Amino acid sequence: MLRIDNITYAVEGRPLFEGASAVIPEGHKVGVVGRNGTGKTTLFRLIRGELALEGGDISLPSRARIGGVAQEVPSSDISLLDTVLAADTERAALMAESDTATDAHRIAEIQTRLADIDAWSAEARAASILKGLGFDDDEQLMPCSDFSGGWRMRVALAAVLFAQPDLLLLDEPTNYLDLEGALWLETYLAKYPHTVLIISHDRGLLNRAVGSILHLEDRKLTLYPVPYDMFAKQRAEKIAQAEAMAKKQEMRRAHLQSYVDRFRYKADKAKQAQSRLKMIARMETITTPQEAALHAFSFPKPEELSPPIINLEGGITGYGDRAVLSKLNLRIDQDDRIALLGKNGQGKSTLSKLLSDRLPLMAGKMTKSSKLRIGYFAQHQVDELHVDETPLDHLRRLRPTEAPARWRARLAGFGLGPAQAETEVGRLSGGQKARLSLLIATIDAPHMLILDEPTNHLDIESREALVDALTDYSGAVILVSHDMHLLSLVADRLWLVSGGTVRDFDGDLEAYRDFLLQRDKPASKQVAKPKPRRPSKDEITALRSEVRKCESRMEKLEEMREELARRLGDPSAYQEENATKREVWQSKYAEVMNALDRAETLWVAAAEKLEAAQQ
Repeated sequence: MLRIDNITYAVEGRPLFEGASAVIPEGHKVGVVGRNGTGKTTLFRLIRGELALEGGDISLPSRARIGGVAQEVPSSDISLLDTVLAADTERAALMAESDTATDAHRIAEIQTRLADIDAWSAEARAASILKGLGFDDDEQLMPCSDFSGGWRMRVALAAVLFAQPDLLLLDEPTNYLDLEGALWLETYLAKYPHTVLIISHDRGLLNRAVGSILHLEDRKLTLYPVPYDMFAKQRAEKIAQAEAMAKKQEMRRAHLQSYVDRFRYKADKAKQAQSRLKMIARMETITTPQEAALHAFSFPKPEELSPPIINLEGGITGYGDRAVLSKLNLRIDQDDRIALLGKNGQGKSTLSKLLSDRLPLMAGKMTKSSKLRIGYFAQHQVDELHVDETPLDHLRRLRPTEAPARWRARLAGFGLGPAQAETEVGRLSGGQKARLSLLIATIDAPHMLILDEPTNHLDIESREALVDALTDYSGAVILVSHDMHLLSLVADRLWLVSGGTVRDFDGDLEAYRDFLLQRDKPASKQVAKPKPRRPSKDEITALRSEVRKCESRMEKLEEMREELARRLGDPSAYQEENATKREVWQSKYAEVMNALDRAETLWVAAAEKLEAAQQ
C-alpha cells in the first residue's frame, strides 16, 4: 500500500501540492493524469525520496522495492540479455555466491531461495520481455553499445519489468516504443503482480492496462476507481455541476448587489442594504475545477490539386547501396489519411523520408504534382530547434517580411501565448516545443503532412485538439504513431511496412491489434468437425437467457468491486482502529476479482455459443 498523506511541495515558490492525499491499495494499477506542468513527474521523485517534502508524509510497507526508468542503460559490451538479468540483484548475488560457497548448510539455503524466486526460469522470462519490446533472439545477445539511446531506453524498461519491484513507477513509457511495443506493454502491465503507477497520455493504455485514475489538479490528488474513459465522463459531470452552481451563485450575488446599489444610501433601506452586503461578503466563492485549456491547432488550408499527388511504381529506396524498401507501388491522393504500421526498423521512417524528398529513389518511377508542398514533422526536429532563441525568433527567420503581430497570431494558433512566444526554446516544455515544430512544419500550407510520432510530449487535451485539426485539414496525412486512439480517429487507410516492402493491411486497427497479440502464440491444429445441427428456437431462447444471467452477475460483481475499491481508497480505512475491517475488505476484494474473472469467462463462453447458434 502506498499512502500519500497531506503533502506540500513547491518549486521556485510555485506550489505543486498543498495538502494532497491519496491511498493506493497494494496490487492496484493506477494511471496518473493531469495537465502538463502540474507536477506528475515531481510526484514520482517525491515517492522515490529524491526530493524532500515541505510537509506531510509518503509511506510504503517496510522493505518495499521501488522501480522505474530514469535513463537509458549505459553503452557497454554486456549483452542485452545479461543486462536485464543483472537487474534482479538478489538473483545475481545468489548465483555468484552459489559458485563459491562451500558450507553445505549455506549451499542448501542458497538453492532453496533460488527456487523460491524462480531463478531457473529467469533467462526465459528476460528473453520474453525483451522480445515483447522489439528485440529478436539474435539482438538479445548483442552488446548494448550496438544500439542507439532510444533502443537502450527499451532495455532499461525491460530491466525494471524483469526485476518486478513492489511499486513500479513508469513515466510516459510508450514515448520510446512503437505501436507493437506499446500494445505488448499494455497486456504485460495488466497482469503485473504488484502495484503500478504510470504517467501516460495514451488513452488506450489508460483504459486497458489500469483500473484506477489518480488525477492531479488544483494541487490536490483525487483517486477515481475506474479506467480513463469512465473517469473522463465522471469529471465532465463534475465540471458541469460546478459550473451550474457557480452560475447560480453569481446570479444570487448580482441580485443582492443590485439591491445594495439601489438602496444603500436611502435611510429607510440602509439597514437592509448593509445586511445584504454582509451576505455577499460571507458567500464562499464556488470555483470550477481547474480545466485544462484546450489549445487548438490551426493548420493552414492548401489549394486543391488534381489526383494523384504522388504515384510510385516499382520503387526502391534505402541508404547508400543498401536497399531497405523495394517493390513500392503506391498512390496518394490529397484526401488520403494513411497510417503506417509495422515494427521499428522495418522502414516506416525510410518511407516517410522518401515521400518528403529526404531520401532519393534508387530505382523505379515516382511522379508528383508540380505544385505539391509537403510538411514533415519528426521527433528529431523538436531536438533541432534553436534552444537559445524564442519562438518569435524562429518565425522572424522563416517569415522576415511579416509583421510581429502576424507572428504572434501564428503562435497563438498553436497554443503558444504571449509568455511562451518570448521564452527561450530551451525553457519551454516538451509539449510547447512540439507545438512550435508542428507550426514550422505546416507554415507553408502543405498539401501533404507527414507526422512521425507527433503526440510525444502532448497531453491528452492537446492530442484531442490535434485530432480535430487533422480532421479539418484538407490535405493528405501520412501518420506514424503508437497512439491507437489517434490512429483510429484519423486514419482511413492502413499500410503495413514489413518484409522490405509496403502493402495495404486487410483489416482495421482492432484486427491489427489482434494480429499482433496472437502472432507469437502457437497455432492450434485444425481438426475437421462435422457440421452441427441448427439449434431450435427454444435452445436459442435459453442461450439468450444464459447470456443475460451472466451479464447481470457481472454487473453485481462490478458494483461490489467499485464499493470495495471506494472503501479501500478511503484514507480512514488505514487507521489503526480499522485494521480488521481493512483486512476483510482486502480479502473480499481479491475474492470479487477472482469471481469477476470467472463470471467474464462464463459470459464469453455463453455469448460465443449464442453467436454460433444464430449463424
